[in-house]
Amino acid sequence: MCCVLVCAASVLMYYAPSPGCYDCCIRCLGAVPYPSLVATLLCFTGMALFCGCGHEALANTEVLVETYFTRNIQDYVILASFIKYFQYVIYGLASFFFLYCILLLAEGFYTTSAVKQTFGEFRSTRCGRCLSLTFIIVTYVLAVIWLAVFAFTAIPVFFFFNMAQTCHTINILAETTPSINQHGWICMDARQYGLLPWNAMPGKACGMTLASICKTKEFFVTYDLYIAAFAGAGIALLALFLYVVATTYNYAVLRFLGRKGLRC
Repeated sequence: MCCVLVCAASVLMYYAPSPGCYDCCIRCLGAVPYPSLVATLLCFTGMALFCGCGHEALANTEVLVETYFTRNIQDYVILASFIKYFQYVIYGLASFFFLYCILLLAEGFYTTSAVKQTFGEFRSTRCGRCLSLTFIIVTYVLAVIWLAVFAFTAIPVFFFFNMAQTCHTINILAETTPSINQHGWICMDARQYGLLPWNAMPGKACGMTLASICKTKEFFVTYDLYIAAFAGAGIALLALFLYVVATTYNYAVLRFLGRKGLRC
């Protein structure tokens, strides 16, 4: 880092950097694990979107269901409990992934420096290679689990998308048909998506009541938040796959050099 700052200062003062400074900068830049660095930035961005937007979207969903889809508090008590506990899970996920991404980035610096012989007599030990293998396995398991989370996040997006399309159909029919009762049979049933139990009443919104829900600010905000959370889950999943590729490559190189008896 000092070499980079000195070279940058020399350039700003209209002096050409010395060959030693140039070589130092090249070695410093060569030791940066760019795939791990990109994956870390993606992971931070994805988790920020997923946790922040997901937390607010769940809170707004509880308000929408309570206001428009049920009259009895006992009907949505399970949903309210699930939202409450999942919000705590979101806090844990944010903390865990922040620390884990920092560890993976540090592991990337370790393996890249070892491969590129940046620190002279530094050697990759058997313990270091075992640690790299552990990170590969754990990251792969997390990627598989997060793939399921990514698929689960698509459910509320699908629900709100269907709800918006249904409201659009109702608005078209309201403009073309003189009778309101002709499109009163078009409904959105929250019970079909598992948001409410089957004995919940009414459990659904129909006709112009449904169309009025879609015009509220809470509906649009919640819909956008779920889309952002879904995108964040996808970005985090991409980051995990990048971590798997980067750590696997670095481990393979370290193992190859170790078999050849080379200093790394």
